[in-house]
Amino acid sequence: MKTALLPHLQVFLVVARLRSFSGSARELGVSVPAISKSVRLLEEQLNVVLLTRTTRSVALTEAGRRLVEEAGPGLGQALAALTTVSAQPGEAVGRLRLSAPRMAVPFVINPVLPTFRARYPRVEVEVVVDDRFVDIVAEGYDAGVRLTEAIERDMVQVRLTGAFRFVVVGAPSYLERHGMPQKPEDLLRHECITFRAQSSGTLYPWELERGRKTWRVPVRGGVVTNDDQVMLSLAEAGAGLIYACEPTVKELLRAGRLKVVLEAYAPSVPGFFLYFPSRAQRSGPLRLFVEAARELAAKRM
Repeated sequence: MKTALLPHLQVFLVVARLRSFSGSARELGVSVPAISKSVRLLEEQLNVVLLTRTTRSVALTEAGRRLVEEAGPGLGQALAALTTVSAQPGEAVGRLRLSAPRMAVPFVINPVLPTFRARYPRVEVEVVVDDRFVDIVAEGYDAGVRLTEAIERDMVQVRLTGAFRFVVVGAPSYLERHGMPQKPEDLLRHECITFRAQSSGTLYPWELERGRKTWRVPVRGGVVTNDDQVMLSLAEAGAGLIYACEPTVKELLRAGRLKVVLEAYAPSVPGFFLYFPSRAQRSGPLRLFVEAARELAAKRM
């Protein structure tokens, strides 16, 4: 009977990943009622409720979360193994699902992915760009990309970039009109283009440091956005100051279209890291992606 549950378990894991019955039906090529029936049969056999479903959302119960964490990686590895045995000797096949913040895409995903796909064309890669803190195990990812301070300590971490700074920058035209801030508190009197944290819904305070002293400045302005390109365009146009990772604005600084202010207070971070649970190292596609990422990171650093 346990073996008969495997197809239902596979359906449940897709629903848990997508948080959608209709989306799962589209991905699996079946009807929504078939998805609902499969999940219901699994719940009846296990005698637990795995999902709470309303007209607008699908959420995991505690039992559902535990099932995803315990069964998800194992089933994924089993399915990957079945695919692998059908491949030619030495040929890598399978699926790799990655989570990354928008800020990391130009410096991590874009440099690595073309090389990886050229080497392993039968490995399907899905990259989900998401700025919130993602539970990669519960949401069915093989690995994620984050700044190291945002990664749980029990995860394996692989360095992808060198250290870099976060800087406050503005266009020369803005600075001519409004002057240069001399200390962190001066930012409170400036027009700052802010962004809202997805996880908390609050405006992100700009973090600055000098020596052992740190500041979290609750900046404000007339524009709030969660898009880096919008912030850069507005800053270039002289609409206000922005807070950005230095590699993002490197070319604009070099061209003189933006200038760093409060440089003595710019905090440094160790860089971006690929992270994943230790048991995920058995995944062939992930292991190959880690090798490619390490190789390309070594060339850039």
